[in-house]
Amino acid sequence: MSAVEKKLVKKVYAYVLRKTESGYQLLVFKHLHFPEAGIQIPGGTVEVGESPFVAVKREVYEESGLNHFEFIQELGVTTHDMRSYDIEELHERHYFHVEVLGSTDCSWTGYEESPSDGSPGPIALRFYWVSLEAIPPLAGKTDEMLPVLINRIKNTSS
Repeated sequence: MSAVEKKLVKKVYAYVLRKTESGYQLLVFKHLHFPEAGIQIPGGTVEVGESPFVAVKREVYEESGLNHFEFIQELGVTTHDMRSYDIEELHERHYFHVEVLGSTDCSWTGYEESPSDGSPGPIALRFYWVSLEAIPPLAGKTDEMLPVLINRIKNTSS
């Protein structure tokens, strides 16, 4: 397939933050039964007729169980050719800055009931917080908009 023939799939990703006394922390997770999937952030596929904004809200809730959060802004959109992952698709990725309202646990297990890759659910996900100063590499290059997020946080804090 040529780039023109590849299926375009819209994806959303959320950089979910919480503010602590020592600064901001980012919500990440690992698949409990598939550790090779790497460290990830909440996200998924935009459904037919759904806006990226609605999709990211749905994905954050479905994966993490969090429902008290505020959308700060969309950070940007990128496009990825997924052939390096043996997928004949182009992914249009929409990234959002989201902040948790109120307190949350330090870590918890969430369950993805309907994985977008078609695998049977539920899939157990172990959520935890990492400092913005010590974010590990994220799977699938989903850390690509972190510099934009961090720069915006620094500019609004000064």
